[in-house]
Amino acid sequence: MPDWIKEPLSTLAFCWRLARCDGVVLGFTSHDADIILDGLIYRATPGMAPSSIERTSALDGDMVDLKGVLTSDAIRADDLAAGRWDGARLSLIALDWTQPDVEALPLIRGTLGNVSQDGDAFMVELNGSTQALDGPVQLTTSPDCRASLGDPQCGIDMAARRQIVTVLAMSGAELAVNDVIPADTFAFGRLRWLDGDNAGLTCAIIAQQDQALTVGDVPAIPAAPGTRAEISQGCDRRFSTCSSRFANAVNFRGEPHLPGNDLLTRYAS
Repeated sequence: MPDWIKEPLSTLAFCWRLARCDGVVLGFTSHDADIILDGLIYRATPGMAPSSIERTSALDGDMVDLKGVLTSDAIRADDLAAGRWDGARLSLIALDWTQPDVEALPLIRGTLGNVSQDGDAFMVELNGSTQALDGPVQLTTSPDCRASLGDPQCGIDMAARRQIVTVLAMSGAELAVNDVIPADTFAFGRLRWLDGDNAGLTCAIIAQQDQALTVGDVPAIPAAPGTRAEISQGCDRRFSTCSSRFANAVNFRGEPHLPGNDLLTRYAS
């Protein structure tokens, strides 16, 4: 416990460090003046305030609501609606604003969950790091591959399996591109917007038919004609695809030949 916390808390300030998934790192403080800490400027945003925070040794996930007002140019309603803040990593600390370089008090750390908006105010749900303990401790068997195309377990080089395309039109989840792309290779892949209102955001490609793509996460702002995007090839995680299309059966992370429960219900013939 830092020594300054034992004194009257008339100089207490909260500081938020937010690292978005698109690489943008922002800092905010409840103080009425900017604070510089570890090379990052924490902008004065008095409207932001945390709810009560309780830290325990239990393994339950830490949950805290962060409420704020859209008074900072860095937090825009359009970005909230577009999902730029979803999954961002957040650290909340308390410090003495008269001597910010002195030991700060870490309060909570986690990733942003649901973001809701009511007028000019927004509320964020923070998922604590202990929530990871709710996940399975051992992998379960499955006929499909548990790896993702191009990850370390898969080992496929994705450098030649990405392509930059230009959007001709977009309606709902459907978008048409003018670039020639190999048929049936980008379904289950990823799309990353390179410019336009959605620049930096990614979404899943759930289907492909010729030059038409269907995305899983429809952006709040439809892509305008001429918008560029990078698309990455996908995989349906089947053993036959891994073997025939990628010649990567040795790295298949599944059990396609393991008998299932249906074997127990078969009658002798």
